Amino acid sequence: MYNEDRTMPDLYVSTKEEKLVTDHTPTKNPLAAFAHFPKNTHFENQTNGEEVILLLRRHPVTNLSWVLLTIVLSLAPIIILPMFSFLSSMPINFQTATIVLWYLFTLAVFLEGILTWFFNVNIITNKRIMDVDFYTLIYREISDAQIANIQETTYKVGGFLGTIFNFGNVQIQTAGALPNFVFENVPNPTEVVRILQQLQKGGSGNL
Repeated sequence: MYNEDRTMPDLYVSTKEEKLVTDHTPTKNPLAAFAHFPKNTHFENQTNGEEVILLLRRHPVTNLSWVLLTIVLSLAPIIILPMFSFLSSMPINFQTATIVLWYLFTLAVFLEGILTWFFNVNIITNKRIMDVDFYTLIYREISDAQIANIQETTYKVGGFLGTIFNFGNVQIQTAGALPNFVFENVPNPTEVVRILQQLQKGGSGNL
């Protein structure tokens, strides 16, 4: 007689990776600085079953410096020209060309500010973290590390604006020779650290 294994096969085990479940409403705003499970967000080299949990940008308040600079540059010709009468005596073509060049420079300052803010992102997926540094339209630097290689996560909120608007730096220490990561001036750093720690524990609940 032979011993037969009559154990019934487990019909409920799926060979596919389960999608993460969250109680939070997925973020639909493409300009959000704190996008939780952002809709329709994909990136290069995204692996099968890899889901974006958080997409982070610097808090919008950090844009205040270049926004104010753009406003000042925009108003400068209107304020300066009446103050210096000799400028109005110059040929009209020269005045027009100078103003056009001035506003082109102002537009360049604005575009540099908005593009740098929009494309400099930090990404947390269910498998890894990514830091995307945008320099120009044709050059960017991307660093990543697996969740399993994260050793410690801390955050620091400092300054008047950081305290009032709840943003700060999240520091991520990785194992061995891997680079450490700093997510700079991101909104709600306590929640970012909590999600990272939850992923480190291997849990997907309450993300």
